[in-house]
Amino acid sequence: MYKILALDLDGTLTNSKKEITPHTLDILTQAQQKGLRIVLASGRPTQGIMPLANQLHLKDYKGYILAFNGGLIIDCTTGEPIYQKLLDTSVYKHLYEVGNTEDFKILSYLDDCIACENIENEYVRYVAQLNKMQLKKLNSFLDEINFPEPKCLIVGNKDKLAVLEQELVKYYEGKLSIYRSEPFFLEILPLGIEKANRLEYLLNYLGLRKEELMACGDGYNDLSMIKYAGLGVAMSNAQAVVKEAADYITLSNDEDGVAAAVKKFIKL
Repeated sequence: MYKILALDLDGTLTNSKKEITPHTLDILTQAQQKGLRIVLASGRPTQGIMPLANQLHLKDYKGYILAFNGGLIIDCTTGEPIYQKLLDTSVYKHLYEVGNTEDFKILSYLDDCIACENIENEYVRYVAQLNKMQLKKLNSFLDEINFPEPKCLIVGNKDKLAVLEQELVKYYEGKLSIYRSEPFFLEILPLGIEKANRLEYLLNYLGLRKEELMACGDGYNDLSMIKYAGLGVAMSNAQAVVKEAADYITLSNDEDGVAAAVKKFIKL
């Protein structure tokens, strides 16, 4: 029996309008009332996840937020973090050199805002829209982002970003976790930060087994948790590699795919 459900947000829990549909909300509420715990597992910062956590009433149902792909885990009941890991500031200079070019923009977080030198960039603006967060223009990234952060994000054209991803993965092997959450988002995180191993940390914290975990996702950064979970569910709109790794493929995020999977595998 599945006791805990890990949900990616964009392309999974939310539809193309970035909303939880009434039907999906109803099914997840029923499941929580039966004792299912929900973990919102996303590359988004905490502020970008909290509105959805509130909509699902995770505080009332003992849910969790796994932000920054696991760099921060928050107990919604108490509002307190149970785990956090931050980047070492020594990597910022090189990341800025390769991530602030004609092709790419690097951003991070400051004063509850998305912080970047170029806030007019289409990809930067999309990040802010996605997270429903304000943009903060930086005069100097290196001067103003000079403290440990949960992650940095490099955005740009998906084909060029794929090349940069391989270069940085090789350069920072054994030092950082680097992967794309979306084709045009390159996540830069502390070593070992990914959804699967942070979910493992949470399960150990709660005294649960991975066989009791069901995980739903669609993107590259969901691949590890799809493989790890007792039941890995891919959306029909998922990246091909995610669908190949999944135990089950549900409907798309615009067809209440999460609700369909919960109804199929969790007794309501």
